[in-house]
Amino acid sequence: MNAGGLVERALPGEIAGTLARASAVDVISAGKAASVMLGAFASAADVPVRTMLAVGPRLVAPATGVRLPARAEWCDAGHPLPDEGSVAGARRALEIAANAGPDDVLLVLLSGGGSALMALPAAGLPLETKQRTARTLMAQSADIYELNTVRKHLSAIKGGRLAATSRGTVLTMAVSDVVGDDLSVIASGPTVPDDSTFTDALEVLTRRGGFGAYPSEVVSHLRRGSAGEIPETPKTGDGRLARAMAYVIGPQRGAIDGARRAAEALGYHVHVVPEPVTGEARVAAPSYLRAVSRAASGLPRPLCIISSGETTVTVVGRGKGGRNQEFALAMAPSLDAVGPLVVAASIGTDGIDGPTDAAGAVVDPTTLSRARASGLAPAEAYLDENNSYEFFDRLGDLIRTGPTNTNVGDLQVILVGG
Repeated sequence: MNAGGLVERALPGEIAGTLARASAVDVISAGKAASVMLGAFASAADVPVRTMLAVGPRLVAPATGVRLPARAEWCDAGHPLPDEGSVAGARRALEIAANAGPDDVLLVLLSGGGSALMALPAAGLPLETKQRTARTLMAQSADIYELNTVRKHLSAIKGGRLAATSRGTVLTMAVSDVVGDDLSVIASGPTVPDDSTFTDALEVLTRRGGFGAYPSEVVSHLRRGSAGEIPETPKTGDGRLARAMAYVIGPQRGAIDGARRAAEALGYHVHVVPEPVTGEARVAAPSYLRAVSRAASGLPRPLCIISSGETTVTVVGRGKGGRNQEFALAMAPSLDAVGPLVVAASIGTDGIDGPTDAAGAVVDPTTLSRARASGLAPAEAYLDENNSYEFFDRLGDLIRTGPTNTNVGDLQVILVGG
């Protein structure tokens, strides 16, 4: 079910009752699924909507034919790094929240990518310092929990601050792209309590490159916050969030259910890996295949093995790629452990893997031999240069879906014959 369908399914019941009692409803939709979630709400809800704002990836709505409601405001915004459109969207969102009265409801629709797409630096921090910080953290293989801990403490909107601005009831419906579906991490939790601290953020910088790798303004800001000179994010029990309610309407592992149904319809026996796939992509891939090989040994064929999660990549080379392409490339040398008749893929459900136009890549037992025949250097050299995109592009093995207007993490799919 896509993000729009999840909104429609979630509306009846308690959520509908809260909306029906409002004097007016303002809607803010932010993330890669911003357009489809807002469109679905406008079509399905029968409530007095006053303002509608969508903050999403640049050109995604018009390029994919998504129709926004006629009165909706649309903000083109940047991803994976925030830009001026992200800032404009965040400022407008805070303005809408501040204008809500005590009898109004602020409905916030969140999806993956919202941390970058709706971003407003804290007072005194230039946008460029946030961009540099996020870029460095990602290059240092920070996971989403670490990345968003820092983001929340450099922000004027994240970590519950959007909800704290409103006098009305704040109702959040979120489609998760985060392993564990932690609402304080999805889009950096603009409407829920944040129990991470400035000190936690400083510790992340220490682990991920050290203070010298980051702008001095960022380190100074976090140190001042840790010393109590800057107010913390709203914590659990903060009265400003007493009227805030939040629901995960689409769990991060929800994509597995759709993949399972599709595989079963094609006649595959399906095995779902219960543990999320995480860690450094090039390290996680071989160990993942070993575990899959053990699980597959006694299962009937044809077999489809499905997993989900989110790996990281420590960027040391000058190539181009994303975590799914790197994970797929790292699987190639060990693929025969699963069997001779096997094909595997790692795919980003948003249709975008890193700074590329591909969602991921596919490998099979012929990948390395075809690479040698094409004059490509050993696969390890492409891993060392973080250049998985060129490797798979030259083989014609990239997966290109285009933007999907949603994001529920990554999927790994392995098909085994026999």
